[in-house]
Amino acid sequence: MRAVVLYAIAMADYNQDGADPCEKLITTREGIDTIALYSSSIGRFANAEGTFIYPMYGHGELPQAFCRCAAVKGAIYVLRMPVVALLMDEEKKHFVGARLVSGQDILCQQLIIDPSYKTILDVPFDGSDSHFPRKVVRGVCIISKSVKQGSSNVLVIFPPKSLEEQQVTAVRLLQLSSNLAVCPPGMFMSYLSTPCTDVSVGKQCIKKAIDALYSPQASDGSEDHLETASESTEDVKPTLIWSCVYVQEITQGTAGPLLSCPMPDEYLDYRNILGSTKKLFASIYADEEFLPKKSAPVYANDDSDSAE
Repeated sequence: MRAVVLYAIAMADYNQDGADPCEKLITTREGIDTIALYSSSIGRFANAEGTFIYPMYGHGELPQAFCRCAAVKGAIYVLRMPVVALLMDEEKKHFVGARLVSGQDILCQQLIIDPSYKTILDVPFDGSDSHFPRKVVRGVCIISKSVKQGSSNVLVIFPPKSLEEQQVTAVRLLQLSSNLAVCPPGMFMSYLSTPCTDVSVGKQCIKKAIDALYSPQASDGSEDHLETASESTEDVKPTLIWSCVYVQEITQGTAGPLLSCPMPDEYLDYRNILGSTKKLFASIYADEEFLPKKSAPVYANDDSDSAE
């Protein structure tokens, strides 16, 4: 029960037992706040089980939704028009604009870019420690059936030390069904992640989590990975159809004329990303409200006027 509360509800990343040096011990306040958020999320939507909801087509739909929201408010939203070059003042040696793939030059004082966009500019960081960037080992799997019979979307947590003795961080697995348009019909997609300082240990933990839940595909290339109805029992592991494991460096946000938010981190939710986005917005528009709520329009009562 302690492990469930710590790693599945309070979402602790690192071993909280105190026996080993811990990268981050969660405080009582952090634990209470996370548990309160978890409790308030249960049953919030009538047709959604558990505490999590996931966007259709993956995380990429979220920035598109914000772009469309900006377009409704009057912003210019252009598809398939990436920035291919940055414009510099040759004399003053500072940023003055950007060149689009169409060849058009856009002059501006500030530009928000993808954090993975590499530039030759010496842009100061926002105060975070950039000498020791955090790393996350991630895994992506396509499987033949759900890890839990009767459930389409599942969250699995492997607490520290549950996969091997060297495991000091929790491994999280999020399984999504084809109903969310993230994989072919009849299959399931799983995302695994764990923060790490030792990449080799992180990869080993991800691979052990995959081996614990899935069976390898038949080596003869047959269709054995698609279980028949007679084989579709709860004690039969799903077959691993395809998988990959990779390491992602958490690039920090930047400040100055070129701004960016941090890369997606190791957490399941978007709290840190939303917080950094608000901070970035405030640095550009200090006197403006972030996503202000629009008041409902008030219409005059025409019936009373016509009655006279």
